[in-house]
Formats: sequence, C-alpha cells, structure tokens
Amino acid sequence: MLLLRRAATAAALLVTVLPVTIASPAQAAADAASACRPPASVPLDAEQSRLADARTTALVERGGLGDYVRRFPAALCTTRNPAEAGRLLDAWGQALWQTSVRRAQGQRPGGDLAPGDDRPLYWARLGMTAALARWQPEFTVDRAALRARFEDASRGLTDNAFRTAPGVRRIFISGFDPFGLDAEIRRANPSGSAALQLNGRRVTLADGSPAEIRAVVLPVRYADFDAGMVERAFTPHLTAGPAAADIITTVSQGYPGIFTLEDWAGRARSADPYPDNARALSGGTREHPVTAPGLGPGPEFIRTTLPADAVTAAVQTPYPVLLNSDVTEIPAGGTAPVDRTDGPTPGSRAVAGGGGGYLSNEVAYRSNRLRAELAPHLPGGHLHTPVLTGLPADPQALTGPEFERNESAITAEVRAVLEHAAVRR
Repeated sequence: MLLLRRAATAAALLVTVLPVTIASPAQAAADAASACRPPASVPLDAEQSRLADARTTALVERGGLGDYVRRFPAALCTTRNPAEAGRLLDAWGQALWQTSVRRAQGQRPGGDLAPGDDRPLYWARLGMTAALARWQPEFTVDRAALRARFEDASRGLTDNAFRTAPGVRRIFISGFDPFGLDAEIRRANPSGSAALQLNGRRVTLADGSPAEIRAVVLPVRYADFDAGMVERAFTPHLTAGPAAADIITTVSQGYPGIFTLEDWAGRARSADPYPDNARALSGGTREHPVTAPGLGPGPEFIRTTLPADAVTAAVQTPYPVLLNSDVTEIPAGGTAPVDRTDGPTPGSRAVAGGGGGYLSNEVAYRSNRLRAELAPHLPGGHLHTPVLTGLPADPQALTGPEFERNESAITAEVRAVLEHAAVRR
C-alpha cells in the first residue's frame, strides 16, 4: 500500500479501480524530482512511432483515457527500486484494463467515442509504453521485463479470474489489437472490442443455463507470440483449478461480411510480405513456410472441437456464420503449396490454416495445441469476425454512426455464437 500511496497523485486516474490514498501534489512532485533523471531522448519502436499522428492522441482523449498517459511518467518517478517499479507497472496495467472494460460496458463514462471502441485502450497503452522507454530512474531496471508485466496486466492476463459459482459455465476468449495501421491509422479491431464488451459478463446460454465470459486482448506482434504470451494467457484456463474454463475460443477479424468458424489451424507462418504492427516479418512465405519459435510439439494441423453444426444452424444474422475448411498444404512428397477446400491430406506439411498464415491462425494453433495437451476434453477453436467497416471518408473523422452500428452488431453476434457454442454436450 505504501507504493500505491506514494504514486497516488499520478494514479488516482479518475476511477476507483486502484485502492489508493491520494498524496499531495507537492509531495508527488518532490518524489518525482528525487527519483528520476530527465527523460531520455530514445528512439521509439515502430509501433510507438505512430503516436506522432495527432489522431492517436485524439482517440485516447475522446475515449476518456488521457489522464493515464499524462500522469504515468510522474508515477514511474515515485518508485525507488526495481521491485516497486514492477508493482507499479502491474497496478497501472490492471487499472487501465479494468477502466477500459468498464467503459466498454457502459459502467464508466469517459469521452464521446462509442463505449465499445477498442482504440482508446490500444493507443493509451502505447503512449504509456513510450513513457516507460523514456523513463530514466536512478536505479538499474530490466525495461523489457517491466514492459512485459505492463503488457500482460493491461491486456487482461492478470487479475482477471472467473468468479466462482457452482453450475456456471466458463468461457475464455481472446481478441486482438487493431492492425494494418500504416494503411489506415483509424482502424479498430472488432475482436478486441468484443473482448472488452464481454469480459466478466454473465450470459444465458441457448439451453437456458448461465455462463461467464473472460477475455484477453493480444498484440499483433510476432515477438510477443515468440515470447509465449498466448501460452501465458491460456495455460491458467486449461489447468485444473478455479481458473479452469469449460470452453475456449480465439477471435480475430477475418473476411468481409461473414463470420467463419475455422475448421483447421496450421502450424506454419506464411504471411510475408505482410508485416505485424511492429513492421516485423515472420520469415515465412507461401512457398517457404516456417515454424514459429518456441512452439511446442504438435501436428501440422489441428481441427476445431467447437460444435460448428450447432452454431451455424442457429446463428446467421445479421451476418452469416460459415464453417471454413480451407487449408493450404504441401502434400506428402511434394514441394509446392496446394490450396484445398476440404481440409488437409495425410502426411502433408502446413502452409496455412483456414485463418491464413498470420497471427490469427497462429493464435488458434497455439491455444488449441495447448488445449490438446492440457485439457483435450474441452471444446476449442477459432472464430473470425467480419471486417469492421463504416469509417467516414473524412480522414480526420474518427468515428461515425455506421462504424459504431457495425461494431455493436459484430459484438452481439460474437456473444450469440458463444451462447450456442458453450452449451454443455
């Protein structure tokens, strides 16, 4: 509690998610002056460099998260040693996540963007990691480890457990950050929006039974996948105990105008030359797929165990929901990739699953490889949402009625899919 009290002026945050006592501004200023050297003039990474576009600041402010970014540097300067810094990064990350969830669910007013908009969280997090990069404490820190702690906390990987209640089904899902931002910096990701709007929600399944949804939002960065973020997110929910889920599914943005349940996830990366949000490439192409670093043993393709027939029979509006059995493989004994519409053939090598050869496919493969290892009885798979459309033609307009309607409709249909998929069978 002492650390939080010392950081309280910076961490009051306009919310009640942190149990803090507010220190005086004068004391906070004195602490900051004594604990920090002037901020370093360090180059930001490729993802953080997009913060130079003024529209990113506007998205944070109009989402009611501006005080997080403004006050975070002073909060860092209240810490006196690496242990305090780690605890502060945990606390601020969890607060940012909790505030964003509450805002998405209409429980906390803030700004004039639609509550379900996922972009304020994304850009606020980047602004705060940029401040962490510039921070110059008077003690040695492992900056990469601190950022990893903050990333995990601000994405729902920590302090986001199911509430224990007998007879309540437990659904665990993941969404993604916005991506493709060099082409259109205003882009959102409906899977991230759905994760924020559904996290912690109690829902009624199609058979009338209750369920609880917990969610995380993952980065669109190969390096974080290489470092095991997917496994850190899913392992607690695939291990026996109070955090265990009854069903898992990863969610990402997919194709225009339709939902798809992906029948197969492939082991390979093959999306180059398309980069991730850090402008990094995977090293894998359609002709020369590669296996991701740190990926545990598993088959070339993993098939969904979600009840696809039940979902597609029941949920078709406003967007059709289809089962996608497409894969790309290098057949046994072959050297060239072959596209198939009916799943893989025996002995083939994966090039792409139904979700392609990018991180949508990889999150499905990683999570379901882990599910097959730790909890093979659980249903699991991947859901692609429609592409979120409707941004105004004016590049300075950050939102519009069509964009907001489409975002809400996609989340509502994600919920409907989960309410049918999670029925006990």
